[in-house]
Amino acid sequence: MPKMKTNRGAAKRFGRTASGKYTHKQSHLRHILTKKDTKRKRNLGKRDIVEPQDSGHLRRLLPYL
Repeated sequence: MPKMKTNRGAAKRFGRTASGKYTHKQSHLRHILTKKDTKRKRNLGKRDIVEPQDSGHLRRLLPYL
């Protein structure tokens, strides 16, 4: 049986923490930034944890990550 391939699109968008959880970049930081306060923009820049319900799907997309 051949090796499973990593989905390259998903590999560019998601990361893995040391504890095995998946992380993703948050949205709403590309444009219309003037109405958002500085604290909100700063916190949107940080990576966020993927919900546990979606982790199983990512496990199939990223078998070696």
